[in-house]
Amino acid sequence: MTTKNGLTYAQAGVDIDAGNALVERIKPAARRTARPGTMSGLGGFGALFDLKGAGYSDPVLVAATDGVGTKLRIAIDTGMVDTIGIDLVAMCVNDLVCQGAEPLFFLDYFATGKLDVDQATRIIEGIAEGCAQSGCALIGGETAEMPGMYHAGDFDLAGFAVGAMERGADLPQGVVEGDVLLGLASNGVHSNGYSLVRKVVEKAGLSWSDACPFGEGTVGEALLAPTRLYVRQALAAVRAGGVHALAHITGGGLTENLPRVLPEGLGAEIDLDSWTLPAVFDWLARTAGLDEPELLKTFNSGIGMIIVVDAARADALTDLLVAEGETVSRIGRVIAGQGVRYIGSAL
Repeated sequence: MTTKNGLTYAQAGVDIDAGNALVERIKPAARRTARPGTMSGLGGFGALFDLKGAGYSDPVLVAATDGVGTKLRIAIDTGMVDTIGIDLVAMCVNDLVCQGAEPLFFLDYFATGKLDVDQATRIIEGIAEGCAQSGCALIGGETAEMPGMYHAGDFDLAGFAVGAMERGADLPQGVVEGDVLLGLASNGVHSNGYSLVRKVVEKAGLSWSDACPFGEGTVGEALLAPTRLYVRQALAAVRAGGVHALAHITGGGLTENLPRVLPEGLGAEIDLDSWTLPAVFDWLARTAGLDEPELLKTFNSGIGMIIVVDAARADALTDLLVAEGETVSRIGRVIAGQGVRYIGSAL
C-alpha cells in the first residue's frame, strides 16, 4: 500500500489512544461498584445486567437522567473535580428512590474539547464513589472528545441511572391528610441554583479562592460540597414500612418539589422554624437581597429530601433514619388544599 502524508484524527484533535488509556485507568473504580446482577465490565458495545441476579422476581424498571448544571463551572475554574461525579450520581439516584426504586446501575457521558486523562480519571472516580455509596453499579459510559465544541479545560457531564422495584411497590402511594413530613438535612446547596450562586459570589466581589464568609475553607471548596446521597437510608425507611412518598428537593426548592408527590386535593404545611437555615443560604439570601419566597423556590434551604410518613410511624422512622446517619427534622404535615403553606420564618 502507498502511505500518504495526510492528516490524522489525532492532528484533528481527537486522541483515541488517550481514550483507551482512560478506560484502563477507570476499570478498577468501576469494578469497585459491582453488585449482584452485574454481568459485564467496561469496554463492550453495551452493558449487561441480570435482574434475577439482583433478586427481583416481578420487577418494574425505573430510569432517570440528569446533569450537574453550572456547578460544573466552579469545578472547572478551581480544578477541584474530585467530587463533581458524586453530584452527578446523586441527582439521578435520589430521584429514582423517590419512585420507590432501588438504583441498580449507572452510565455516564463525559464530553470535553481535549481529553486530559488525569482529570477525567478523577472525575469518573468521583462517579464511582457516588455509585458505591448508593449501591449502584457503574457499568458503562461514553467519553467524547470534541475539539471546537468546548473551550480549553471545559467539560460536560450527564448521567443515566436505572433502578427497579417489585410490581405494586411504586411510590407515592397512600398519602393522606395528617401524614407527617420528615426533612432530611442537605449538605449545602447540592446541585441546583448555581447560576444564581455564581452571580451572588460575583456581586460580593469574591473569588473561588477567597476565605469563605459563611463557613470553613475557601468559597470554592464550600460551594463544591457534594450533593448528599439518600438512597440507602431512604430504602431502609421504605422497607421498614409507613413511608407514603419521598420528594427530592432540587430545582424549584421546597415550594415546587413537595407538591409533585401529593395527590390532588392535598397540600402541605411546613414550619420554617422546625430547622435552622444553614449559613450558606442565609448568606446567599442576604447578599442577593432574596425574599423568603424566592429563597424557598430556588434552593433546598437545608432540606435535601422530604419523606411523607404515616403519623403513627413518624417516631420509629425518625429513629431509624437517625441510626442510618441522617439529621432529621419533623417539618410539617399533609393538609387539605393544594401547594405548600409556610408558617414561621426562614430568614
